[in-house]
Amino acid sequence: MEPEEEKPQYGEPRKYDPTFKGPIHSRGCTDIACCVLFIVAILAYVAVGILAWSQGDPRKVIYPTDSRGQFCGHAGTPLEKKPLLFYFNIMKCASPMVLLEFQCPTTQMCVAKCPDKFMTLVKARLIPSEFEYYKQFCKEGVTNQMSVPDILKGGLCPAMLTPSKSFTRRCFPALAGKDGSITVGNSSGFDDGTGTIREAKDLVDGVKNATVVMEARQVVMKVFEDYTHSWYWILLGLVIAMLTSLLFIVLLRFLAGIMVWVMIVMVILVIGYGIFHCYMEYAALKGAAGSNVTLQDLGFQTDITVYLQIRQTWLAFMIILAIVEVVIILILIFLRKRILIAIALIKEASRAIGHVMSSLFYPLFTFLLLAMVIAYWAVTAVFLSTSNEPVYKVFNETECMHSRMNCEPANFSTSAMKADCQDSECLFAFYGGETAYHKYLIGLQFYNVFLFFWCANFVTALGQMTLAGAFSSYYWAFVKPDDMPAFPVFAALGRSLRYHTGTLAFGSLILSIVQIIRVLLEYIDHKLKGAHNKCTRFLLCCLKCCFWCLEKFVKFLNRNAYIMVAIYGKNFCTSAKDAFFLLMRNMIRVAVLDKVTDFLLFLGKLLIVGIVGIFAFFFFSGRVKAFEDTAPHLHYYWVPILTVVVGSYLIAHGFFSVYAMCVDTLFLCFLEDLERNDGSAERPYLMPESLRKTLNKKNKTPPAE
Repeated sequence: MEPEEEKPQYGEPRKYDPTFKGPIHSRGCTDIACCVLFIVAILAYVAVGILAWSQGDPRKVIYPTDSRGQFCGHAGTPLEKKPLLFYFNIMKCASPMVLLEFQCPTTQMCVAKCPDKFMTLVKARLIPSEFEYYKQFCKEGVTNQMSVPDILKGGLCPAMLTPSKSFTRRCFPALAGKDGSITVGNSSGFDDGTGTIREAKDLVDGVKNATVVMEARQVVMKVFEDYTHSWYWILLGLVIAMLTSLLFIVLLRFLAGIMVWVMIVMVILVIGYGIFHCYMEYAALKGAAGSNVTLQDLGFQTDITVYLQIRQTWLAFMIILAIVEVVIILILIFLRKRILIAIALIKEASRAIGHVMSSLFYPLFTFLLLAMVIAYWAVTAVFLSTSNEPVYKVFNETECMHSRMNCEPANFSTSAMKADCQDSECLFAFYGGETAYHKYLIGLQFYNVFLFFWCANFVTALGQMTLAGAFSSYYWAFVKPDDMPAFPVFAALGRSLRYHTGTLAFGSLILSIVQIIRVLLEYIDHKLKGAHNKCTRFLLCCLKCCFWCLEKFVKFLNRNAYIMVAIYGKNFCTSAKDAFFLLMRNMIRVAVLDKVTDFLLFLGKLLIVGIVGIFAFFFFSGRVKAFEDTAPHLHYYWVPILTVVVGSYLIAHGFFSVYAMCVDTLFLCFLEDLERNDGSAERPYLMPESLRKTLNKKNKTPPAE
């Protein structure tokens, strides 16, 4: 009995098929079940959005809220002309409970302006004009006939006023320094309204704790203000990045070989200049006061410019850039021969893009769809996070059995809680809720994040399959461009949406599940920051590393699977298996040639980001005198610089992603070409002559006409 032939480990190589002429037109719908699931999930996502918009209120994160849960300064309300929040007794904010509950246990009310002079209720009551001024900072219902004890007992007015200034729409005491001491109203002490003389420094703790809650908000407001002053310059920077990217693509189309080498040299020079600039800044700070402070001693600062005044910051930048420079140079030295093959592949990609010029503008369509997905997710997230109801709690100064319990402000004055604790108050605490909707709110937020990943990955997958279909039709065309479709991008987009929506949804679902697991691991890691269990921390670190690798592998597999779907029209699993086996049969070429090409394209993106980033740095930082009057005055000049750098990378990535997808598609077609054909007259290679010469492949005789 003859032994069975052992099957190849990674499947049978492709056989020659004289009828095969590129992407198959006669195809059917694939992965229908996943298509139906995706449509149902989208409809549910719309329902979640409608529910969030009906329940949410973004004003809760924009306007300060008084003790009744009303918004200060909101247009169309009685408090429209009272945009500032005033604390009756700021010293109560010194309680450690403030840091836990994010709420000061004192009455808070909306006012038109902050108090600008120091006075007590007792003294103000004696002078009618002073009392009229004082009543601006009292609750409604205070009359000239009421006595001071009655006013204080009812909690209608603060016991004293201190000169205050507006900070993040809140009135905080205007504390000043005098000979190293804290003063208020030019005095180191004040009467707290009860006859007790307090030191001005007692106000500091209250201000500190009250501002802890607002500090992040302050930074956000300053960043937002910087955006309002510099948005048009940011747009100009992004337009420059887009034009630069487009110029690079056009030059690659005609001068691919020269441009690649120019790109390599320019990247080395740009990074080299970065190292030189960091050294000059490091040397300039030598001997400067405070420049030798370490980053560890400085700690976290909201003002990023503080770090730029320290020598250690520039030393760290210089070391990082030097390492990057050395790594790039070593890679170029060891892969210099493979770079020639990669350049040939990029040249062919340039020719393909020249025949499919509309592919250069497809990233704009992808950007538009991604912008819609991001906007829908962000708006839904804001409305979900603000769809809670105001919760009121009992706050008191003395011991009380009802302390921190929920209460109703409307009837609190006649309630048993008030009777048991005479000095207690029912104040707004936070936004929450006990209904079924509020109980499942975290689930809705999770669903919002998951669908965001799924939709964003679907849009990206649609772009990959569309471009793969267009470029594969170029490669397999025997006579270019006569054998190509009239509109290859539109034809490929139509095939992808008509037949393979389910396949796109399937691949993006797998990737989204991996990504959401990574998000959960990051959340768990954040919660366990203070844990000292080294075993748990090690296990979590291993899981994060494994899922990061898994995400990269799934992205790689999906990308090649979509190319095979675009060509053969099979379902996701079959296409993924065929692509994986094809790559494994040519593992050496994949590991070297394809990745070298990706590295060269990455250098192109790095060069564009470096050029635009350097221009933005000198413009917004005011280092160039010619731009001093033109550049906007900002709190943090790194805000527009960082925005331009990130935006430039995304724009460059969008344009170069067309090249990357073209290279990957041509590479897979090139591998199939090597398996299907042998260069004979009957089975000639379809790869271009330049690529055949680089790989020492040639057609034995010219193909028959």
